[in-house]
Amino acid sequence: MTHANLTPHITCSPEDFAKTVLMPGDPLRSKMIAETYLTDAELVNNTRGVQGYTGYYNGKRVSVMASGMGMPSMGIYSYELFNIFGVESIIRIGSAGAIDPDLDLFDIAIGMGACTDSSYFSNFGIRGNFAPIADYGLLKKSQEECEKRGLKYKVGNLYSSDVFYAEGGVDATLAWRKMGVLAVEMEAAALYSNALRAGKKALAICTISDIVGSPRMTTAEQRQNAFHDMMKVALEIAE
Repeated sequence: MTHANLTPHITCSPEDFAKTVLMPGDPLRSKMIAETYLTDAELVNNTRGVQGYTGYYNGKRVSVMASGMGMPSMGIYSYELFNIFGVESIIRIGSAGAIDPDLDLFDIAIGMGACTDSSYFSNFGIRGNFAPIADYGLLKKSQEECEKRGLKYKVGNLYSSDVFYAEGGVDATLAWRKMGVLAVEMEAAALYSNALRAGKKALAICTISDIVGSPRMTTAEQRQNAFHDMMKVALEIAE
């Protein structure tokens, strides 16, 4: 690994990253994925505790690095990876709260698009409402991989919220259900927007960690250790 201060947030050189980066929100999940699935994994970034690793999965070079929580954090890291470090694809692997009544704990929601209440798009100087979407090639491959593995999944819209503790509460989030939105999370819209602006590829694959409006939810330990189906899908489709 070589060191270069290209940005205040990532302290390594472009060649230290593979062309595809898997991005969980949690740095500990990034570490766990590297230790569990990658061979010859090397820690390439640990600035601000945001751990990034590069290694090999079945002979294929892959990186994994945390994004942090929320669109501002994902916006920074995905922008830098796409535009400064030469990364071609980012696959978000995270948790989401189910809005669609057909989704249960540990099911997978694949984001074909990402609605949002954020003003993130205003940064691009466009008029009107922008519809951020995933890369179709990655989306298609993820669906095929889920089918092959016999996983329960749905493909559709995610809702990327700017606020975790919303004043409108559960009802405000569940209102998205009538528009066919699958689940709520906090990063996909920024990731998709940055990818589209950079001419790169992005996909969000989320495991359902809780049911919006219900007390049913996974524990922090389960979120760190039990989302292996999602991780394996992302590793298999990494290019």
